[in-house]
Amino acid sequence: QVQVVESGGGLVHSGGSLRLSCAASVSFFSMYVMGWYRQAPGKQRELVATVTSGGRTNYADSVKGRFTISRNNAKSTVYLQMNSLKPEDTAVYYCNANSSRYDLWGQGTQVTVSS
Repeated sequence: QVQVVESGGGLVHSGGSLRLSCAASVSFFSMYVMGWYRQAPGKQRELVATVTSGGRTNYADSVKGRFTISRNNAKSTVYLQMNSLKPEDTAVYYCNANSSRYDLWGQGTQVTVSS
């Protein structure tokens, strides 16, 4: 089954760190643009970070310098290292895998940052 599955969310204090993982069950994973998005209660889903097949990264201004997206093509997995977390980072985080053939979304993983 073609899918992506997130893991690694949880509850952390302000200033803490978490690492999210997204395992993709797809062929030719290296050709996918992989991304992390988030949706806070009452807000629209927003881009957090993306990484292209060539390794080029893009970040939302709100997370630059704190979050790092990376991918391991051998494991068909993308990661989001989140440091210096703030209460405003609280959201459901979604993984996205995008190619010319598929646009896949995971079920999301909850990240809660307490003040």
